[in-house]
Amino acid sequence: MAWAATDKVVLGCVAFLVWWVLAVFPAVPFLPIGRTAGSLLGAVLMVVFQVISTNDAFAAVDLQILGLLFGTMVVSIYLERADLFKYLGKALSWRSWGGKDLLCRLCLLSAISSALFTNDTTCVILTEFVLKLCREKKLPPQPFLIALACSANIGSATTPIGNPQNLVIAVQSKIGFGSFLVGILPAVVVGLVVNTLGLLLLYWRRLSNSAVEDEREAKDEPSVNAAGGNQREQPEPPNVGSFSEDVELPRMLEKKRGEIDRRNSDSLVVELANYYRTGRGGVEVQQDSGLSPVRGSVLSDVLGLEPRVSSSPYPHSHQQTRSNEGGILNQSVTDALPSNAPQSAVIRLQRRRRIWKVCVYLVTVGMLGALLAGLNLPWTAITAAVTLMVLDFSDAGPCLDQVSYSLLVFFAGMFITVAGFNATGAPGQLWSAVEAHAHINSASGLSILAIVVTVLSNVASNVPTVLLLGPRVAASAAATPGASVNKAWLILAWVSTVAGNLTLVGSAANLIVSEQARRSPLLSYKLSFWNHLRFGVPSTLIVIAVGLPLIRG
Repeated sequence: MAWAATDKVVLGCVAFLVWWVLAVFPAVPFLPIGRTAGSLLGAVLMVVFQVISTNDAFAAVDLQILGLLFGTMVVSIYLERADLFKYLGKALSWRSWGGKDLLCRLCLLSAISSALFTNDTTCVILTEFVLKLCREKKLPPQPFLIALACSANIGSATTPIGNPQNLVIAVQSKIGFGSFLVGILPAVVVGLVVNTLGLLLLYWRRLSNSAVEDEREAKDEPSVNAAGGNQREQPEPPNVGSFSEDVELPRMLEKKRGEIDRRNSDSLVVELANYYRTGRGGVEVQQDSGLSPVRGSVLSDVLGLEPRVSSSPYPHSHQQTRSNEGGILNQSVTDALPSNAPQSAVIRLQRRRRIWKVCVYLVTVGMLGALLAGLNLPWTAITAAVTLMVLDFSDAGPCLDQVSYSLLVFFAGMFITVAGFNATGAPGQLWSAVEAHAHINSASGLSILAIVVTVLSNVASNVPTVLLLGPRVAASAAATPGASVNKAWLILAWVSTVAGNLTLVGSAANLIVSEQARRSPLLSYKLSFWNHLRFGVPSTLIVIAVGLPLIRG
C-alpha cells in the first residue's frame, strides 16, 4: 500500500502514538485517563484528523469479535458460579506426590483451562488456589506462579476462544474451530512439555528443598503484606504490553499509599480481592456486607471511584460477591435459606442446585461441540450465554454487570485506531521492507517472521500486532508458491501468543498473576520482573522454535 498524503500520515501516526502510549502506560502523568478512554481517544483523533471517514470508522468495528468476546465472558462467569474452577483447584492437590508433581499438574491444568475458558480467566481464578497450596505444603510460590502464567499462555493458543488474538485470527481467517485445533495442537503439546521440563530443571532444587528455599526466597523477594506492612519492596517494572484493566488499580494505590488510613487496611484487602474477582473498574459496596460506610469506601475515596450498591436481595459477605450474586441457585444453601429452614427445604435446594450445575456444564459442552462442528463462532457463544441466563431463571443483571465492558470498548477503539493507522500506509511500507525476507516456506523466512512478531507483540502487544500483520502475512502466503494461507494464520497465532511469555509485562495473564499474588490476603508474594525474565526469555525462544515446524495448515 502506497503512502497517503503527508498531512494524513503525520496526523495518523500522532493519533496512533497517543493510543499506544495510553494503552501501554495507562497512568502517564500528563494524561492519566486509563486504557479504555485512551483507546477511545485514539479512535476519535483518527476521525477528527480525517485520517478515516466516519463511515469507515464504524465499519472498522468488528462486531463478530466483540460478540464472541461477550459470549465467552458470560459463559465463564456462569461456569465460575457453578464451581467449575473450584473443582479444578481441588484437582491440583488431589493425591499430590510433592512439589514436582504439583508443578506438572498445574502446567497441564492451566493449559487445558486456558484453551477452553481463556488464559486471563484461568489466571484470575487459579492464582489464589496456587498460593493457598503453596502455603499449605510449604512450597515456594515463584515456580508455581511462573508455571501458571506461562502454561496458560501456551495452552490458550490451542483454540480460537483461548485468547483475544486468536479470536481475531479465527474471525478474519475464517478457519473453523476444529481445523484451528488440529493445526496448532501438536505445537502446543510439545511446547507445553518443553516449558514444563524447563521449569523443573530451573527449580528442581527449590522443589526438593522447599522449606529452606522458601525461607531464603522470602528474604530475597520481600513483599507488601496483606495488612499493608512496611516490608521492603522492589521497584515495579514498567507496565508494558498488557491491555488488562486489572493492573491499573494496584498502580494507582501504590502512588497514593500515603492517603490510605492504616485502620482500614483489612477492608482494602477485601475490596482488592473483589476487584480482581469481578473484573470491574468500579467498586461495589454491599448493603449487607457488614462494612461500615467509612471502611467500605476506602478504595473509592482513594481512587475517586463511585461506589455501587448491589441490587441482589440476598445477604452475603463482601468477599463472596461474584459467586453468590444473582439467582438463588447461585448461592450456597446456608446463604439462600434461613437458619431455621426445615431439612426437606435444604434437600430440595441442594438437588435444584446440583441439577442447575449439571445444566451449566452440559450447555458448555454443547457449545464446544457446536464450535467443533463448524458453526458460527460468535453466535454459538452468544446462544450458549443466553441459554445459561434462561436456565438461571432469575434476573441476569448481576451476571451481566460482571462482563468487562471496558474491554469491549477498548477493542472497539482499537479497531478504529488500527484502521486509521493502516490508512496512512505506514504499516504497509514497513511490511514491504521485510516481506521479501519473511516467507513461511523457508526456514530463514519463518525465523525472521517469528522474530518480527515476537518483538512487535512485546512492544505493541499481541492483538494490535495481529490486526496490523495478519492480512499482510496471509496475502504474502497466498502469493508464495507452496505456502498455505491457513498455516500462515496459525503461525501468527502461535508466535504472538507464546511471545507473551518473554517478559512479565508481555501479556495480561502474566500481570494478572503477578498483581493478584502481590495483593493476595492468603500469601502476599512479589514476583519480580527479573525472576520471570530469567525463565521467560529462554523458554519463549525455545518453545516458539520447537513449535513452528509442527504447525499444519
